[in-house]
Amino acid sequence: MLALLASGSSRSSSNNKLAESENSAQNSNMSWGIELWDQNENLAIHTNRGIDALDKFANFLRDRVAIETEYAGKLRRLVKNYQPKKKEEEDNEFTSVQAFRNLLKEVGDLAGQREVVSESLQLQIIAGVTLLSKTLREDRKKCLSDGATLQQNLTTQLSSLDRAKRNYEKAYRDSEKAVDSYKRADMDLNLSRAEVERYKNVMTAKIQQSDDAKNEYANQLQKTNNLQQQHFSILLPAVLSRLQELDEKRTRGFREFIVGAADVESSVAPIIARCMEGIVKAGESINEKEDTFKVIERYQSGFTPPRDIPFEDLSKCDPDSVQDSHYSNSTSNHLTIRGTMSANKLKKRVGIFNIFGSNKQRQIIEACITMKNSLTADGQKEDFSDLPPNQRRKKLQAKIAELTQNIAQETKARDGLMKMKIVYEANSSLGNPMTVEGQLNESEHKLEKLKVDLKKYQGFLEKASQVPTATSSPQATRNQLQNGHRTSRHSNGSADDHHDDGDDQPDDAGSLSSSSASPESGLGTSHTSLPGSGQGSANENAIGEDTYYETEVETLNPVGKCRALYPFEASSEGSIPMSEGEELQVIEIDQGDGWTRVRRENNSNGWDEGFVPTSYIECTLYA
Repeated sequence: MLALLASGSSRSSSNNKLAESENSAQNSNMSWGIELWDQNENLAIHTNRGIDALDKFANFLRDRVAIETEYAGKLRRLVKNYQPKKKEEEDNEFTSVQAFRNLLKEVGDLAGQREVVSESLQLQIIAGVTLLSKTLREDRKKCLSDGATLQQNLTTQLSSLDRAKRNYEKAYRDSEKAVDSYKRADMDLNLSRAEVERYKNVMTAKIQQSDDAKNEYANQLQKTNNLQQQHFSILLPAVLSRLQELDEKRTRGFREFIVGAADVESSVAPIIARCMEGIVKAGESINEKEDTFKVIERYQSGFTPPRDIPFEDLSKCDPDSVQDSHYSNSTSNHLTIRGTMSANKLKKRVGIFNIFGSNKQRQIIEACITMKNSLTADGQKEDFSDLPPNQRRKKLQAKIAELTQNIAQETKARDGLMKMKIVYEANSSLGNPMTVEGQLNESEHKLEKLKVDLKKYQGFLEKASQVPTATSSPQATRNQLQNGHRTSRHSNGSADDHHDDGDDQPDDAGSLSSSSASPESGLGTSHTSLPGSGQGSANENAIGEDTYYETEVETLNPVGKCRALYPFEASSEGSIPMSEGEELQVIEIDQGDGWTRVRRENNSNGWDEGFVPTSYIECTLYA
């Protein structure tokens, strides 16, 4: 049963194909000249409408080209407007930013493909449509002119035939009248023979005229029939066939141009698909974990969190030490009400006539000049000591890698110059060895300088790797002091611990200087924090100076100003909070421990002073 159905369906499909082929054959044999021999005016109107439709398609393509061009231009402007600015280049390491840049690139490629579509439509399709329309209009005009000429010839011949027929009819009637007149005259006995002969001659002439008109009519009729047969069977079908070919050419061109426009679009479809794949790939390349790690790498300071504050059991200490501790604490509290000594009075031992005050100002100025000369082109210190430990090590490692690469390149250049010199010395015709000597000396000088810089930065890196991170925190410094250690910080940020010698020198200037080394004490981290303090204090005790007098502590003069890059919450004593963008005065520059002493105006209490992380601020020192 299934086989019968299958065979029946196959026979029906073959029959359908046969019918379609027969219909197409019949359609191909259809001719306007035969089928539409009397529809000349309608065919003229039809062909004109067809060419108008072709022109309308051309206008549609022009409008589409304008839209494609405008779309491509707007896409390019969009990509340009969202290109990352130069100040945002540091964020290029994040996968999300890289993905967005790749997306912009793919959208730019999409704009390029829309421009390709616009140009192809303009050059291939629209130009072809315009040329075809112009050709069709010219051919149609010629066909209609030829058809009008043929119709005019046929009309003229028909007019001649009608005229000959009318002449024949008139001559025939005249001849019949003449015959009747002759017969009546011949039967009339009253007429003479001469009169009868005259009627006979008139009859003969009229009959001859009728015969001539009849022959002319027959001749014109034959010519008309011949012309009409030729007109409707040969001449007019030829003209109509030309109109048919013209219209088929227009229809075929319409089809080809529509398919061509689609081909133009299809030709860029694979590239557009690849652009879409690129956009998807850019989106899939985003890795949140990798970006998180890069954020940690960029902003990790390397500082350790503050340790627990030890408990002080005063009951286990002797009265003298308790009194000394109470005196020390009260002094420290007096100094750090707002993290500073400003606008407060303090009894302090100073040198005679305060001769070391000017020395302190000179030291500050010299330190500022030294710092300014050691800054790099981007405003950072040469050894990057103004950065947090972790960031400093990364910068130094990058600088060492750069110098190593430069040394390798310069070494290759030097080796090439040396080989060139050896060749010139072996064959002087190739060149003068002395011309290479100057370049070789310059290369050696550059190489030596690069090696010196490499050694210097390797020393910076080694020193930065040895710095304990805990000494960079004010809380850690305070813990060290509470544990009975005396810390003195050097310019490189390292710390040397010296155990206290008990009560041997409880009131010397060195004790005050060492206790002021912690940020939370409010006295700064260098010996130049107070007027009259510093190395001169030790010299005073060395010469046995015992003369002291009471004075008011002067407000420290600012050495610069700074702006907060990030907000900072003060979590330990001696530091002060600040908000992002806040303007502060620099009272004491960073001594290598990562902290800078600043001052803020307070409308209610006068001034606030304390320490903030150096990496959180942007400093501008006074000249």
